[in-house]
Amino acid sequence: MDTTKGNSAVIPTTNPFDDDHLREECAVFGVYGHDDAAAHVALGLHALQHRGQEAAGIVAFDGRQFHAHRGLGLVSDIFADSNVIDRLQGSAAVGHTRYSTTGETLLRNVQPLFAEFEFGGMAIAHNGNLTNARTLRQDLIRHGAIFQSTTDTEIFNHLVANGRGDMLERVNQALKTVEGAFSLIQLTKDGLIGVRDPLGVRPLQLGKLDGAWMLASESCAFDIIGAEFVRDILPGELVVINDDGVHSHRISLTAKPRFCIFEYIYFARPDSVLEGKSVYAARKEIGAELARESHIEADLVIPVPDSGVPAALGYAQESGIPFELGIIRNHYVGRTFIEPTDEIRHLGVKLKHNANAGLIAGKRVILVDDSIVRGTTSKKIVEMVRNAGAAEVHMRISSPPTAYSCFYGVDTPEREKLLAANLEVEAIREQIGVDSLAYISLDGLYKAVGEESRNSAAPQYCDACFSGDYPIALKDQMEGDEPPQLSLLAELG
Repeated sequence: MDTTKGNSAVIPTTNPFDDDHLREECAVFGVYGHDDAAAHVALGLHALQHRGQEAAGIVAFDGRQFHAHRGLGLVSDIFADSNVIDRLQGSAAVGHTRYSTTGETLLRNVQPLFAEFEFGGMAIAHNGNLTNARTLRQDLIRHGAIFQSTTDTEIFNHLVANGRGDMLERVNQALKTVEGAFSLIQLTKDGLIGVRDPLGVRPLQLGKLDGAWMLASESCAFDIIGAEFVRDILPGELVVINDDGVHSHRISLTAKPRFCIFEYIYFARPDSVLEGKSVYAARKEIGAELARESHIEADLVIPVPDSGVPAALGYAQESGIPFELGIIRNHYVGRTFIEPTDEIRHLGVKLKHNANAGLIAGKRVILVDDSIVRGTTSKKIVEMVRNAGAAEVHMRISSPPTAYSCFYGVDTPEREKLLAANLEVEAIREQIGVDSLAYISLDGLYKAVGEESRNSAAPQYCDACFSGDYPIALKDQMEGDEPPQLSLLAELG
């Protein structure tokens, strides 16, 4: 049963006033062995809403048949009706939230995707991106495959269908064919399968609650339901969860993992723990390192809410400059609050943020933010702070300049639209209108997350958006006639 929600096949992309941040594109959550599996998945997805806000879905299995519900919008809207959860019967379920990478979200792309195979049904939820998706898709189509979606996730289904042996053997064969960064959860009649890409670029974690096992993108999803965090799924590891417990298989051995370092800067929720590190503590230490690298005399340290708060706290504590909430965020701006005409777009930042004029008038302020992507939001926030009477406005960024597009499951603009790909720091400073601008150095970022420095010969993290060092070959781009851009990769999982 598929109770897909929504009368229209297409809706606009997310908040039109928030196009100046990198966005993690998906979250996955799975439960095996709990009577209220679907309800727990819905709660887990709610905790992971920051990783994808355009669509969500859940597929459950009751021992006889699969039940599905998918929709466009937020988890709280799609699963608000208790009757929806009641229809998702079963002690095993998998869920997904997503962003798209183009200007629209298609209902047929909403995950988990479900298909019937020789061995039975399988639902799949996918976070990440396959860098050989276009190549594989074209080959599959030439051999008769019929695709129902434009997401690269469906490629897994076709590879499994064309495989040989039992279900697990087919999954292993498919995993040896795909390239890229991915975390997968697959639900079959026999249990859950969790997989993490060989370099561990995208996160996936194991949890437990009252004898039930769970898989999630982040540990905060376990916290909301009172589950125990057990461990991170290892890079190149496949786990099978069934009535006999958790069984681990290594599908790939890698010389050194390359976890996405931007998870610590922005993507993950601050209360999550990833790869053994507190995200909140990492962000505070990044801010402290930023202060050590680029201190300037000022009266106030002000975060750009909400993502700049932990780094600003670290900066303030290290520098001894008072931390204050000089910008107040309105948390109730709807994603489709008003038609985004040019005039309304100009007011967009004020719909989300307002300067605390009584605090900052006449003060020298340091604004701390996580990144500058296009620069549009930064410029408007600086103007807003100056109009509120700030004597000086300095900006400190808790990431190095974002100069390269990501092809591993993050929604970034084409490179020519990235401000740091075209301008040096001084030119960016002039464009956004601050008195001074500094980014944390790449070595400083590594130091803040516990490394002595970045090992240029064998980097410890994926930092391609800063360095241009792509650890996984971009096969589709190398074989294509056009320059690398996310639109070539179809809509990501």
